[in-house]
Amino acid sequence: MTFLWHDWAGYIGVVLVLLAFLLLQAHKLHGNGLLYQLMNVLGALGVALSLLFGVSPMNWPAFLMQLAWICIGIYGILHSARARREARELGSKIG
Repeated sequence: MTFLWHDWAGYIGVVLVLLAFLLLQAHKLHGNGLLYQLMNVLGALGVALSLLFGVSPMNWPAFLMQLAWICIGIYGILHSARARREARELGSKIG
């Protein structure tokens, strides 16, 4: 069996998403942490690439779920960054 780049992207993506979830459940990562969000976004991107470029017919429900996963992860990253920035600004005003 030959693995192409998109196959590797898909397998690595699955590992990233599952590892992120495992680490979250083990309390090693925080759900609003940057590493958790990046693992989810990059993992979903890998799976989406494998669906998009794979030889099988497109699995639209799975592809759309990955797009939603990416959008939600990016939202989480931006929301957390904004919250950290506001907390820093508030801390500098108090101190």
